[in-house]
Amino acid sequence: MNTLRNRVQLIGHLGQEPEIKTFDGGRKLATFSLATNETHTNEKGEKTTQTEWHNLVAWGKIAEIIEKFVPKGKEIAIEGKLTHRSFEDKSGTKRYVTEVVVNELLLLGSK
Repeated sequence: MNTLRNRVQLIGHLGQEPEIKTFDGGRKLATFSLATNETHTNEKGEKTTQTEWHNLVAWGKIAEIIEKFVPKGKEIAIEGKLTHRSFEDKSGTKRYVTEVVVNELLLLGSK
């Protein structure tokens, strides 16, 4: 059961171009947002779609793949873990962020 702890799987489309940062030594970080859609039928029989946005981060080789092959709008499948962190913004306000740290990536859709 330990393999099921803190495991996230998502399939969706990138909402914007990924941001890539390169650190000393060449290690890369990719940050991007992913939209997932869920369609259901309401009580009137109308189909409605609900979109959820997820903040994702990827390091190393996965970040390099994202930089080269994953533009805005591309459909991908990811697996990762959910993380929470906080930071102070420029005005000194404490901000909280929930992100998915990607450890597996699958490119979907057309080329």
